[in-house]
Amino acid sequence: MAVEAAVTQYRQDMIAAFAQRKNMLRASTTKELVTKGNTATFLVSGNSTDLAVTRGANGQIPYNNPTNSQVSATLVEKHAPYELTGFNVFASQGDQDRVMRDESLAVIGRDIDKTILTELSNATVTAGSGAATLAQVMDVQATLGEAHVPIDEEDNMFAVVSPKMLTNLKQIAEFSSADYVDVKPFSGPAMKMLRWAGFNWISSSLVSGVGGATALCYFYHRSALGYAGNLEEDKIFAGYDEKQGVSWSRAEVYHGAKILQNSGIVKYTHDDTA
Repeated sequence: MAVEAAVTQYRQDMIAAFAQRKNMLRASTTKELVTKGNTATFLVSGNSTDLAVTRGANGQIPYNNPTNSQVSATLVEKHAPYELTGFNVFASQGDQDRVMRDESLAVIGRDIDKTILTELSNATVTAGSGAATLAQVMDVQATLGEAHVPIDEEDNMFAVVSPKMLTNLKQIAEFSSADYVDVKPFSGPAMKMLRWAGFNWISSSLVSGVGGATALCYFYHRSALGYAGNLEEDKIFAGYDEKQGVSWSRAEVYHGAKILQNSGIVKYTHDDTA
């Protein structure tokens, strides 16, 4: 039946659209806080080819120089600015000032992860492809071990994979059974970091090719990847320009990522359609 003088009520509390709203990968890197400058240089020392020596015919011990290499990450300036007129804020549904601040932080958080993923894509060591299986994960682990990567350092080993790869692995008994794992994937919050097969597993919807037949996933040691930035926590500014009657927000970061040891990163091409 017809409703006389129908009223429509608009909810004032906002409902955030589905999107990644924080960075997840920065914690998996070797971080360097840059207080001044546009380049951060990491020092990688030692190698796996030096051998023990014995005294020479002259009775002297031959000495070698230590192997040192310097790897630099160049910082790039990134911003996430939003602006609305005062009347737009006044006339619109919900707290638009808060919407702008939240979106600024979300954009910067995604850019941090995208910067790290872009640098990881430059790795050249590959192992495995197709739908994830226990055997292929073990092959990845073996590839890292053969490169002298200390795969027993569980706090330093990470797997950044597509959501489909992680759900495929959850169907493997060795992944989900309490007989094999301490952190159970079918209990607790969905974003809880899982630890299995020596890796800390991070599911990211930002990996290249997500949802397709060539989703790029990565397995690596923390010491294989450097991340440099001017902040350890996200920084945001917000205000109101009385002269122009404009509300605004802006988050910023100066950052960059760089592969420090290519042998410590393995790329895995996962078939998300399988």
